[in-house]
Amino acid sequence: MKTLLVIAQSTAMLLMTLMGSTAYAASPGNAAVNINEASFSCIRQMTPVRHFYVDNVLGNIDATLAAANAPEGAIYPTGSVVQLVPTEVMVKREPGTSPVTGDWEFFELEVDETGSKIAKRGFIDVNNRFGGNCFACHLPAKDKWDFICESGHGCEPIPIDHKMTGALQRSDPRCGEPALESGDTMALFKLKVMVSLGTAKKWFEDLF
Repeated sequence: MKTLLVIAQSTAMLLMTLMGSTAYAASPGNAAVNINEASFSCIRQMTPVRHFYVDNVLGNIDATLAAANAPEGAIYPTGSVVQLVPTEVMVKREPGTSPVTGDWEFFELEVDETGSKIAKRGFIDVNNRFGGNCFACHLPAKDKWDFICESGHGCEPIPIDHKMTGALQRSDPRCGEPALESGDTMALFKLKVMVSLGTAKKWFEDLF
Protein backbone atom coordinates (compact mmCIF):
# COMPACT_ATOMS: atom_id res chain seq x y z
CA MET A 1 0.00 0.00 0.00
CA LYS A 2 2.80 2.35 0.95
CA THR A 3 4.55 1.54 -2.33
CA LEU A 4 1.42 2.37 -4.33
CA LEU A 5 1.12 5.70 -2.50
CA VAL A 6 4.71 6.63 -3.36
CA ILE A 7 4.12 5.71 -7.00
CA ALA A 8 0.94 7.79 -7.10
CA GLN A 9 2.71 10.80 -5.56
CA SER A 10 5.61 10.48 -8.00
CA THR A 11 3.22 10.22 -10.94
CA ALA A 12 1.33 13.30 -9.78
CA MET A 13 4.56 15.28 -9.42
CA LEU A 14 5.66 14.20 -12.90
CA LEU A 15 2.34 15.29 -14.41
CA MET A 16 2.55 18.66 -12.66
CA THR A 17 6.09 19.14 -13.96
CA LEU A 18 5.05 18.29 -17.52
CA MET A 19 2.05 20.61 -17.33
CA GLY A 20 4.24 23.40 -16.01
CA SER A 21 6.76 22.86 -18.78
CA THR A 22 4.01 22.92 -21.40
CA ALA A 23 2.60 26.15 -20.00
CA TYR A 24 6.05 27.72 -20.00
CA ALA A 25 6.66 26.78 -23.62
CA ALA A 26 3.26 28.07 -24.68
CA SER A 27 3.70 31.46 -23.07
CA PRO A 28 4.34 34.16 -25.73
CA GLY A 29 7.09 35.68 -23.59
CA ASN A 30 9.02 32.41 -23.63
CA ALA A 31 8.49 31.43 -27.28
CA ALA A 32 11.59 30.87 -29.39
CA VAL A 33 12.55 33.76 -31.67
CA ASN A 34 13.88 32.16 -34.84
CA ILE A 35 15.46 34.72 -37.16
CA ASN A 36 16.78 34.12 -40.65
CA GLU A 37 17.00 36.08 -43.88
CA ALA A 38 13.36 35.31 -44.70
CA SER A 39 12.38 37.18 -41.50
CA PHE A 40 13.12 40.52 -43.16
CA SER A 41 11.18 41.96 -46.08
CA CYS A 42 9.84 45.31 -47.33
CA ILE A 43 10.17 47.84 -44.52
CA ARG A 44 6.95 49.59 -45.56
CA GLN A 45 4.97 46.41 -44.88
CA MET A 46 5.73 46.90 -41.21
CA THR A 47 3.74 49.25 -38.95
CA PRO A 48 4.91 52.88 -38.98
CA VAL A 49 5.53 54.65 -35.66
CA ARG A 50 6.58 58.27 -36.09
CA HIS A 51 9.74 58.06 -38.27
CA PHE A 52 10.49 54.33 -37.86
CA TYR A 53 8.76 50.96 -38.33
CA VAL A 54 7.92 48.10 -35.96
CA ASP A 55 6.73 44.51 -36.18
CA ASN A 56 6.70 41.38 -34.03
CA VAL A 57 7.91 38.04 -35.36
CA LEU A 58 5.76 36.22 -32.79
CA GLY A 59 2.63 38.08 -33.89
CA ASN A 60 2.34 40.19 -30.73
CA ILE A 61 2.25 43.48 -32.65
CA ASP A 62 -0.24 45.15 -30.28
CA ALA A 63 2.18 44.83 -27.35
CA THR A 64 5.04 46.11 -29.50
CA LEU A 65 2.98 49.13 -30.55
CA ALA A 66 2.00 49.78 -26.94
CA ALA A 67 5.68 49.90 -25.95
CA ALA A 68 6.60 52.08 -28.92
CA ASN A 69 3.85 54.57 -28.11
CA ALA A 70 4.30 54.61 -24.32
CA PRO A 71 4.95 58.29 -23.46
CA GLU A 72 7.21 57.44 -20.52
CA GLY A 73 8.95 54.48 -22.18
CA ALA A 74 8.37 50.74 -21.79
CA ILE A 75 10.07 47.37 -22.20
CA TYR A 76 9.36 45.92 -25.63
CA PRO A 77 7.94 42.38 -25.72
CA THR A 78 9.85 39.37 -27.04
CA GLY A 79 9.79 39.16 -30.83
CA SER A 80 9.66 42.93 -31.38
CA VAL A 81 11.33 44.24 -34.52
CA VAL A 82 12.42 47.89 -34.78
CA GLN A 83 13.74 49.32 -38.02
CA LEU A 84 14.67 52.85 -39.10
CA VAL A 85 16.28 52.06 -42.48
CA PRO A 86 16.13 48.93 -44.66
CA THR A 87 19.67 47.79 -43.86
CA GLU A 88 19.60 47.96 -40.04
CA VAL A 89 17.31 46.01 -37.70
CA MET A 90 16.86 45.35 -33.98
CA VAL A 91 15.08 42.19 -32.82
CA LYS A 92 14.04 41.50 -29.21
CA ARG A 93 15.22 37.99 -28.38
CA GLU A 94 14.12 35.60 -25.64
CA PRO A 95 14.43 36.85 -22.03
CA GLY A 96 17.95 36.31 -20.71
CA THR A 97 19.54 35.91 -24.15
CA SER A 98 21.72 39.01 -23.76
CA PRO A 99 21.11 40.97 -20.55
CA VAL A 100 23.73 43.59 -21.44
CA THR A 101 21.76 44.61 -24.56
CA GLY A 102 18.33 44.18 -23.02
CA ASP A 103 17.97 41.01 -25.15
CA TRP A 104 18.15 43.07 -28.37
CA GLU A 105 20.04 41.49 -31.27
CA PHE A 106 21.36 43.83 -33.96
CA PHE A 107 21.43 43.02 -37.67
CA GLU A 108 23.21 44.62 -40.61
CA LEU A 109 21.51 43.65 -43.88
CA GLU A 110 22.24 43.75 -47.57
CA VAL A 111 19.01 44.26 -49.51
CA ASP A 112 18.00 44.11 -53.16
CA GLU A 113 15.00 43.19 -55.29
CA THR A 114 15.38 39.51 -54.40
CA GLY A 115 15.24 39.99 -50.63
CA SER A 116 17.57 40.33 -47.64
CA LYS A 117 20.97 38.92 -46.81
CA ILE A 118 22.29 39.05 -43.24
CA ALA A 119 25.74 40.62 -43.50
CA LYS A 120 26.30 40.60 -39.76
CA ARG A 121 24.33 39.85 -36.62
CA GLY A 122 25.16 39.95 -32.92
CA PHE A 123 24.70 41.77 -29.66
CA ILE A 124 27.63 44.11 -28.94
CA ASP A 125 29.88 43.88 -32.00
CA VAL A 126 27.71 44.91 -34.98
CA ASN A 127 28.65 48.14 -36.78
CA ASN A 128 26.57 50.10 -39.29
CA ARG A 129 27.65 51.38 -42.69
CA PHE A 130 29.18 54.48 -41.11
CA GLY A 131 31.33 52.39 -38.78
CA GLY A 132 29.23 53.18 -35.71
CA ASN A 133 28.67 50.42 -33.17
CA CYS A 134 24.93 49.68 -32.86
CA PHE A 135 25.01 48.73 -29.18
CA ALA A 136 27.12 51.76 -28.19
CA CYS A 137 24.76 54.05 -30.10
CA HIS A 138 21.66 52.68 -28.35
CA LEU A 139 23.17 52.30 -24.88
CA PRO A 140 22.28 55.85 -23.65
CA ALA A 141 18.58 54.99 -24.13
CA LYS A 142 18.89 51.81 -22.02
CA ASP A 143 17.11 52.59 -18.77
CA LYS A 144 13.90 54.36 -19.72
CA TRP A 145 13.45 53.63 -23.40
CA ASP A 146 14.64 50.02 -23.70
CA PHE A 147 17.56 50.99 -25.98
CA ILE A 148 15.30 52.70 -28.57
CA CYS A 149 16.86 55.92 -29.85
CA GLU A 150 14.67 58.88 -30.66
CA SER A 151 15.02 62.62 -30.13
CA GLY A 152 15.28 63.23 -26.40
CA HIS A 153 16.22 59.66 -25.52
CA GLY A 154 19.86 60.49 -24.82
CA CYS A 155 21.46 58.97 -27.92
CA GLU A 156 24.04 60.84 -29.96
CA PRO A 157 22.60 62.29 -33.20
CA ILE A 158 23.13 60.05 -36.22
CA PRO A 159 24.78 61.55 -39.33
CA ILE A 160 21.60 61.34 -41.42
CA ASP A 161 18.34 63.24 -40.93
CA HIS A 162 14.70 62.17 -41.17
CA LYS A 163 14.52 63.23 -44.82
CA MET A 164 17.30 60.78 -45.65
CA THR A 165 15.86 57.93 -43.58
CA GLY A 166 12.44 58.55 -45.13
CA ALA A 167 13.95 58.44 -48.62
CA LEU A 168 15.63 55.13 -47.78
CA GLN A 169 12.36 53.69 -46.51
CA ARG A 170 10.48 54.80 -49.63
CA SER A 171 13.17 53.35 -51.93
CA ASP A 172 13.57 49.94 -50.25
CA PRO A 173 14.23 47.66 -53.26
CA ARG A 174 12.38 44.77 -51.60
CA CYS A 175 9.13 46.75 -51.89
CA GLY A 176 9.06 46.90 -55.67
CA GLU A 177 8.68 50.31 -57.28
CA PRO A 178 10.02 53.21 -55.15
CA ALA A 179 7.42 55.54 -53.65
CA LEU A 180 9.60 58.64 -53.72
CA GLU A 181 8.43 62.03 -52.55
CA SER A 182 9.67 65.48 -53.49
CA GLY A 183 13.27 65.90 -52.38
CA ASP A 184 13.98 62.18 -51.97
CA THR A 185 16.28 61.96 -55.00
CA MET A 186 18.52 64.71 -53.64
CA ALA A 187 18.45 63.16 -50.16
CA LEU A 188 19.55 59.81 -51.57
CA PHE A 189 22.32 61.49 -53.57
CA LYS A 190 23.63 63.27 -50.46
CA LEU A 191 23.51 59.99 -48.55
CA LYS A 192 25.44 58.20 -51.28
CA VAL A 193 28.13 60.89 -51.15
CA MET A 194 28.33 60.58 -47.35
CA VAL A 195 28.74 56.80 -47.58
CA SER A 196 31.41 57.17 -50.29
CA LEU A 197 33.33 59.70 -48.21
CA GLY A 198 33.06 57.47 -45.16
CA THR A 199 34.37 54.49 -47.15
CA ALA A 200 37.27 56.55 -48.50
CA LYS A 201 38.09 57.83 -45.00
CA LYS A 202 38.16 54.28 -43.64
CA TRP A 203 40.36 53.15 -46.54
CA PHE A 204 42.90 55.87 -45.78
CA GLU A 205 42.80 55.08 -42.05
CA ASP A 206 43.40 51.40 -42.75
CA LEU A 207 46.15 52.24 -45.24
CA PHE A 208 48.09 54.55 -42.97
